[in-house]
Amino acid sequence: MNWAYQSGTALTAVFMIFSIEPLSSQPLSLSSGGIFRDCADCPEMIVIPGGNFLMGSDRKEQMRDKELRPEGPIRPVTFAKPFAAGRFEVTNAEYAAFVVATGYNATNGCVTSGGRYAVDGVNWSNPGIGTDVAGDEPVVCVDWTDAKAYTLWLAGHTGLPYRMLTEAEWEYAAKAGSTAVWPWGSDENQICEHGNVFDQSGLGDPRSKIGTNAAATAAACDDGFQTIAPVGQFKPNAFGLYDTIGNVWEWAEDCSFMLYSDEPVDGSAHQASGVCEKRAVRSGSWRTRVSRHRPTFRGRDPADLAYFMFGFRLARDLN
Repeated sequence: MNWAYQSGTALTAVFMIFSIEPLSSQPLSLSSGGIFRDCADCPEMIVIPGGNFLMGSDRKEQMRDKELRPEGPIRPVTFAKPFAAGRFEVTNAEYAAFVVATGYNATNGCVTSGGRYAVDGVNWSNPGIGTDVAGDEPVVCVDWTDAKAYTLWLAGHTGLPYRMLTEAEWEYAAKAGSTAVWPWGSDENQICEHGNVFDQSGLGDPRSKIGTNAAATAAACDDGFQTIAPVGQFKPNAFGLYDTIGNVWEWAEDCSFMLYSDEPVDGSAHQASGVCEKRAVRSGSWRTRVSRHRPTFRGRDPADLAYFMFGFRLARDLN
């Protein structure tokens, strides 16, 4: 395999010794905000409390093809019990452990820059961002199937119900109890304190010049990162989750439909009865305009799309 760590020989060596061994038996706190790991190299999880929220908004976002993307209709959703979510996005180090352990043949060919076509030889270990990948950065260039494969492997090796977040769980966890436009309130100009977005640093990336209105779509603030950032560099939300605003888009379990249906309203995933044309993707990224970082904005893309801005976050059921 082409690990593509030009200056990361030591890091590669660390990846190669990963193993999935259970931690010594410890009581698991189910209180809101409880943090745990199920194995030494498992992603860190945090307990999200049960509760109610209104999913979606009345807003419609204009897309590149002039389509108006709806974010509703607004519907009430109830989580009858707590669940766990990844405190951070899944990292390169965590994904490497899976590849090494299984020999999984992850997608080789990833869309980069402003293009729409996958570039051969660009993959999760060599994502074409312009810098060497680091173990604490979120994994990218994984399609929905690659993300799903990781969750199934982790569930099998730990014997615990790991999975992908549903779209409702993602929005609920990202809002963290807020009813404002943003998890921290209504002031858009605070976004650089909370996530890695397309901002003044991002304008220094030569790829930003591809868009004719790059400056107009960049945040007025500066988060300090021109491209991808290591996980956990910004303020967490009220539930203790990091990077639900920006850094990388996050695949969700659901098949995405243009409008929300009446069901389900229990927080479970919405699935198609036949072929699913597009999967839900949330969060925005380091190359995404500010308005699409709102927790209600709904990305939707084909399951086989690997993009250098797309990663994922885990969920786990709590018994």
